[in-house]
Amino acid sequence: MSGVMQRTLSILELLAGHPDGLPVGVIASDLDMPLSAAHRLLKELGEFGYVRQVRSQGDYALTIRMAAQGLSFLGKIGVTDVAQPILDRLAGDARELIRLSVIDFPNLVWVAVAQGAMTGLRYDPGREQGVVVHLSSSAGGRAWLSTLSDDDALALVAAQAKDPAVARTSETAPTMTDLLQILKATRARGYSVAIDSYLAGMGAMAVAIHRPGDRAVIGCLSIAGPAVRFTPDRMDAMHASLRAAADEIGMASQASFFFNRLRHTAEGQKRCTMAD
Repeated sequence: MSGVMQRTLSILELLAGHPDGLPVGVIASDLDMPLSAAHRLLKELGEFGYVRQVRSQGDYALTIRMAAQGLSFLGKIGVTDVAQPILDRLAGDARELIRLSVIDFPNLVWVAVAQGAMTGLRYDPGREQGVVVHLSSSAGGRAWLSTLSDDDALALVAAQAKDPAVARTSETAPTMTDLLQILKATRARGYSVAIDSYLAGMGAMAVAIHRPGDRAVIGCLSIAGPAVRFTPDRMDAMHASLRAAADEIGMASQASFFFNRLRHTAEGQKRCTMAD
């Protein structure tokens, strides 16, 4: 790994996944950088208020500053104002976790959640806002990929596999051949399914969110829960409610500056009609 900017961003991304902090030695080792370089960058990040030491000579952790900026950004662009009431209503209906992801090409990023399972066994990741979605193994990723041509879908998956910050090593991630079959089934079914593929014990379904008018895909809406409860039959029963909520977000997106600027213009993207 080389380049001050790349190293700095890698430190921030690593610490974002470890809110309790990490020793400088672990940070340097995980990011394959010299210990001295890691220490210097952490010190500079600390001077700017993005990183702090948990205790003297102790682990390094992110401060609340970056999280506050992220929340401020989401608030100003209107994503949560537009979508959260819809997510909350769907969560109450499904009694499972609802997640909204938006396309920030070439990535799909989780930006909002609503938890509908108040008691008992539930899937509750807690820290997924801002996380880039793994396309081939997640329900949301598969929903987006299914709206593209096979060539464009495979190109996005191949490119993501080269990104060490996103690449997934799970043995359950599908091969390219298997993925094409999954996308074919998704298009025929009208929604995507991921069971034990993104996270062991989790079942999830998702649909794409289309912008009114040109029907461009601007994001995905998913329902996730423990696979023992969120079965294929239950997913099928929830399809109509999920599709209706996604369409409602699509209509409401016209009131959001962020959604209106998400005009995905990558060459070769095709709209694919999903059977609803």
